[in-house]
Amino acid sequence: MLLNLDEINPAQLDALKEVGNIGAGHGATALSQLLGKKVFITVPKANVISLADIPRLVGDPNTLVAGLTFSILGDATGKIILLFPRDSAIHLADMLLKQPVGTSQILTEMGHSAIKEAGNILTGAYLSALNEFLGMLLLISVPSLVFDMAGAVLKTVTHNIDEITKVICIETKFIDTQEAIGGYFILVPDAASLRAIFQAIKVK
Repeated sequence: MLLNLDEINPAQLDALKEVGNIGAGHGATALSQLLGKKVFITVPKANVISLADIPRLVGDPNTLVAGLTFSILGDATGKIILLFPRDSAIHLADMLLKQPVGTSQILTEMGHSAIKEAGNILTGAYLSALNEFLGMLLLISVPSLVFDMAGAVLKTVTHNIDEITKVICIETKFIDTQEAIGGYFILVPDAASLRAIFQAIKVK
């Protein structure tokens, strides 16, 4: 029988948290290199949540967010959603564009490109950590970015994964000397891929 996220036990959740720690560390290093300054991370929080509860991570379905979605390819398949609340997304864009945080009031076309690039690098760093930890080959597609209300973003990124009801959510804050950028790394594996991941971790 294939494992589903309703059946995760404490040992498996601890394993996911460890993967989250490693991935966030890789992400902080990648972000530091991208920004040209040291970026620290808080201890990531890993939880299993309902797909329908994703908008509540940022407040409610009407909260503005930037949502990047990737397809996972290789030894496991599924989707990754990288979710930033509006202010975090705009502040991250300012940092990436080398301008004082608070300069931008909206996410410009250049800001969109910067967020997609940062999302690509952060997600690549997470998957690099997963590859190293699991001994698996995981690749990501080119990201798509939606800047809209959380409820609308959820519908956009989950339109073809109706069979999934629970997801793995890793909450992380990246902090430099002036600003904290909060985001959510949401892993939406299919059942077979989840089973393969736990077999690779040697968790039963």
